[in-house]
Amino acid sequence: MSEMSVKMKAISGLRKGALGGIGGLVALIATAAPALAAGEGAPHLDGSLMPLYWAVPFAGILLSIAVFPLVAPNFWHHHFGKISAFWALAFLIPFAIFFGWQLALYEVLHVMLLEYIPFIILLLSLFTVAGGVRLRGSLKGSPIVNTAILLLGTVIASWMGTTGAAMLLIRPILNANEGRKSVVHVVVFFIFLVANIGGSLTPLGDPPLFLGFLKGVSFFWPTTHMLAPMAMASGILLVLFFVVDSILYAREDESYKAKRAGDGETLAVEGGVNILLLGGVVGAVLLSGVWKPGIQLTIYHVNWELQNIARDVLLLAIAYVSWKITSRDSRSANGFSWFPILEVGKLFIGIFLTIIPAIAILKAGSDGSLSSVITAVSSETGEPVNMAYFWLTGILSSFLDNAPTYLVFFNTAGGDAQELMGPLANTLLAISAGAVFMGANTYIGNAPNFMVKAIAEERGVPMPSFFGYMIWSCVILMPVFLVIGFVFF
Repeated sequence: MSEMSVKMKAISGLRKGALGGIGGLVALIATAAPALAAGEGAPHLDGSLMPLYWAVPFAGILLSIAVFPLVAPNFWHHHFGKISAFWALAFLIPFAIFFGWQLALYEVLHVMLLEYIPFIILLLSLFTVAGGVRLRGSLKGSPIVNTAILLLGTVIASWMGTTGAAMLLIRPILNANEGRKSVVHVVVFFIFLVANIGGSLTPLGDPPLFLGFLKGVSFFWPTTHMLAPMAMASGILLVLFFVVDSILYAREDESYKAKRAGDGETLAVEGGVNILLLGGVVGAVLLSGVWKPGIQLTIYHVNWELQNIARDVLLLAIAYVSWKITSRDSRSANGFSWFPILEVGKLFIGIFLTIIPAIAILKAGSDGSLSSVITAVSSETGEPVNMAYFWLTGILSSFLDNAPTYLVFFNTAGGDAQELMGPLANTLLAISAGAVFMGANTYIGNAPNFMVKAIAEERGVPMPSFFGYMIWSCVILMPVFLVIGFVFF
């Protein structure tokens, strides 16, 4: 055995999802956590052996997402899948050469079987089912209506997941605002509230909270402890949105407002059976969390558990049923197309692969290249610095997967759920709030963010670029998070 292989030690995966959380129901894919333990004799990756330059391909794909749509939009539109593949290979080929093909094969299988495939199947199912629900009638995108939809989405996101809530409501709110000159702000606040902050109150809402549940945090602990900061953040944003939307709505053409208000068509829901199918999606994912038959399929040391295979098959079946029973005319009127899910699928496979070294370095803790991040959350006397926990968990969750980021800081704070729910409750609150709230800081902070962006663009909404969106989040969200930090931490 070589010196390099002797040095390699376990830092197990739990990268699940892409970038900052995979919001909402994707949280429940954390039920695959037991399967993330490597099979006996599996190769292991030691993040302490990886300098930061291993994260260059990850930075490259993020910059590509940010820059190409601005400088070469036509090239990007036709070749984003090839660019994603380029950065994935830019990581995998050197990785296989330096660490060996065995470890490279294991990491690819691990990511594909336990993370990417469940992730994209869940998104596909939600995208297909929610895309079959159409709200028709004279619903007008007025400030009151828009604010009400955002409030509804914020409330239900904790119980059906941010992904489920976002996929259910994004088309109705786009339909309500069709024809308005100012729509971008509606979608941006939708991402802030429905796709992120709304998933704060239960383990069903966002991946980090479900990981905490698996680690022993009680189911309703987030409900009682996250309610106050979530209500403050949501309240500020909803009030701000209503003010901004009222100002912009007043500038709309009178002919538009009159037309939208007077078309006289009764409100109705088409494809209502898909709402029941959404319940089936939730049930399928919950099933994989409570049913533990102890049967697994092992593929090159990667344990693919039966409950997770069954979940994915059920989700595909639900998507197929939705596609077959929903009227094509209704989907067409709803602006449904497959391009958004194809875009997410191609880009996120590159993200899932290139993020491997970034997560490994982070999980190496004080032995890794990001050791300064880990040590910054404790005082000289060893006491937790809750403000640092909040901001560091949040900032890393904005660009990395918020599930393992949460887990890293959970373990840094001691890893004892009972102690963290007791004397260190404020520390656990800081970690939880940072991981959930700040997924809204970037398009890649949470999977629903990118899905909402793709659907809005498909409907003709000129969404901000990657950096343009970050200007929105810095101007609007950062002051809110500063207030949250000073009030609670």
